Amino acid sequence: MTPSASTRPFARMPGQSVDLDDAARLLLRVALGLLFLLHGIAKVYGGIAPVMAAVTHAGLPAALGYLVYVGEVVAPLLLIAGVWTRAAAIVVAINMVVAVALVHSGQLASLSTTGGWAIELQALYLVMALAVALLGAGRFSAGRADGRWN
Repeated sequence: MTPSASTRPFARMPGQSVDLDDAARLLLRVALGLLFLLHGIAKVYGGIAPVMAAVTHAGLPAALGYLVYVGEVVAPLLLIAGVWTRAAAIVVAINMVVAVALVHSGQLASLSTTGGWAIELQALYLVMALAVALLGAGRFSAGRADGRWN
């Protein structure tokens, strides 16, 4: 059952031709994609030696460190384009869980020097990725809003 305009009063304002739900999906997935892509670009230019070190320190094969390129370059590009959006968001969420487990686990119960949670950025990325995975790409996407993984 599709909600009517009366049950979703802010989805479309009177005289407005753009559905705010789809605009919010666009804003959320593009913001997540762009911000996360910057982490990937830094690893493309600076190398992934720290990632490899963290992976091997955890007893995992070093080759798994290359998956950071999938999580921080490929997935964000898919999010920005709106193609395979839900799958890309799940990859970003998994990337964040692994990053917290390998690098930030000691900060889970810590506050930063400014009083915020020490891993608030990682938590924000994780929650944004989960929200995109649940909401999908929306109408303003290259992969169409009605696709299973969009």
